Amino acid sequence: MSMAIENHAVIGDLRTTALVALNGSIDFMCWPRFDSPSVFASLLEPSAGFFELAPVLEGGRFRQFYVPDTNVLLTRVLSPEGVSEISDFMTLAPDYPEQRVIRRVKAVRGTLRFRLHCAPRFDYARVGHKARALSDRVILFEPERPDLPSLRISSTIPMTIIGDDACAEFVLELNETAIFMLDSVTTDENLCLEDHWTSNAFKATANYWTDWVARAKYHGRWHDHITRSTLALKLLTSAEYGSMVAAATFGLPEDPGGVRNWDYRYCWIRDSSFMVYAFMKTGHTEEATAFIRWLHERRLDAQPGEARLKVMYAIDGKAFVPETDLTHFRGFRDSRPVRIGNGAEDQLQLDIIGEMMDAVYHADRHCERISWKAWESIAEGIDWLCTAWNQPDESIWEVRGGKKHFLFSRIMCWVALDRAIRMSEERGLPARIAVWVRERNAIYMDVQNNFWSDDLQYYVQYKGGTAIDASCLLMPLMGFIGDHDPRWMATLKAVGDQLLDDSHVFRYHVAEGDNEDGLEGREGTFTMCSFWYIECLARSGDLLMARFLFDKTLSYANHVGLFSEEIGPAGEHLGNFPQAFTHLALIRAGQYLDQALSRQAAGS
Repeated sequence: MSMAIENHAVIGDLRTTALVALNGSIDFMCWPRFDSPSVFASLLEPSAGFFELAPVLEGGRFRQFYVPDTNVLLTRVLSPEGVSEISDFMTLAPDYPEQRVIRRVKAVRGTLRFRLHCAPRFDYARVGHKARALSDRVILFEPERPDLPSLRISSTIPMTIIGDDACAEFVLELNETAIFMLDSVTTDENLCLEDHWTSNAFKATANYWTDWVARAKYHGRWHDHITRSTLALKLLTSAEYGSMVAAATFGLPEDPGGVRNWDYRYCWIRDSSFMVYAFMKTGHTEEATAFIRWLHERRLDAQPGEARLKVMYAIDGKAFVPETDLTHFRGFRDSRPVRIGNGAEDQLQLDIIGEMMDAVYHADRHCERISWKAWESIAEGIDWLCTAWNQPDESIWEVRGGKKHFLFSRIMCWVALDRAIRMSEERGLPARIAVWVRERNAIYMDVQNNFWSDDLQYYVQYKGGTAIDASCLLMPLMGFIGDHDPRWMATLKAVGDQLLDDSHVFRYHVAEGDNEDGLEGREGTFTMCSFWYIECLARSGDLLMARFLFDKTLSYANHVGLFSEEIGPAGEHLGNFPQAFTHLALIRAGQYLDQALSRQAAGS
């Protein structure tokens, strides 16, 4: 059985990522980009590829941790026979332009026997390959399709080909090391694996991450948790394009054994816009600026007359494959179908314009002023929104049960107009201000008149409905309503009464057989919503409870401080991993709570 989702850490090079299990196996990696086909995916299907490197020991305790303030991973196995340590990292351009996964294993105590088994499976295990020995220490894996990149494994110890995999068993004495490198170079050159080269690469990679962390401006409470979250978000950004992915994986289930399995390896405008805010709040303005530039290019690529952004894009801003089921994958713990691509690409999600405009507004103030051409594109999109906001859509949760007039989309349409009006007035940028103000006010009144229920005493999920949705927690966070407005306080209470489970918050109630979202099955609590709830509590003045819930929720992070999308009833992680939404909400809640506690301590 696959290791639990939470029993993984992630490494990356700002082009792709790999999941390393507690037992030292890389059981998920797409190559060479986040959204490329997988070469290792045994997490989802045992025959879909893995890179095993482990001591041959009976039992043993697993320990895994990052070198402080880096994404360089150490995995240890401790037993009476000895202690082994694997250092895992990906080198980073420009110092190391070739994409490389480096694995260095060491006998820390005792004399240990190790096993290597590198078994790539190309194009989601749909394309075969041939393994060819270039020397006794270099093996080339050549896929049968020429458009797919080859992989090469180089080693400081001899390897053999078994089937079409690279295998070895070897012994290390105390303090001896063996080094393995995976890349797409097709020669037999492996001199770079000399120990001094690997040590230099290790130091250069660690220094890159520590230097990046040192540029952060946040030094308050929960510094380590917030730093780890920013490092996770950074791993999900593309250095080449400036785009950001929602999560590193596809197919990890929200409902084990069920159908709620999605591909998150793309750039959602919504998720990325929230990530921009998190980067700016922690002082990492370069990432925010790069994304805004990338976003502007996407807008310029829009078809004539198309005034709204697409819901999501591939990393390079282009189209990607339609949603497809990998029918030969059994799925993580029999969770099927395993999907690649994402059908939500074609949905109408009006809220994304609000998230985008909030990010653009803050980036314009704190990072880089937008250009005239960018403002022209923005103004065109806002003009379109003035005529389009009052229609049903699929909104933030990308429901597949039909369009509705969702509260969240209304709120974010208001945000889009509000931020555009502010930019125009603050910068003196030309705009149809009278029209924008009229429509912003119309949205505000629509929310108050059609989404507030006097009987239920909360804002409902969609017009005509009775359910409450945790996405309403963004109402005060986005400035739509006051933190102590009576209607909001009643809604916050309803969220606590109906959606809170211990310290965790469901995004909405899913009832089997009568799903509002058009899907069967159930799901866990949505950790992003848990952090939103905590921030709302703090804003309402209940700092004691907010801090208590924040610390409780942090305790559900995995052993290296990472979160997936959801938390299950036994505290297990559910959904794709690591999840940007969760970590950006953690950053926001932690920083607000820290500031509020400091104000309280100062008596202000």
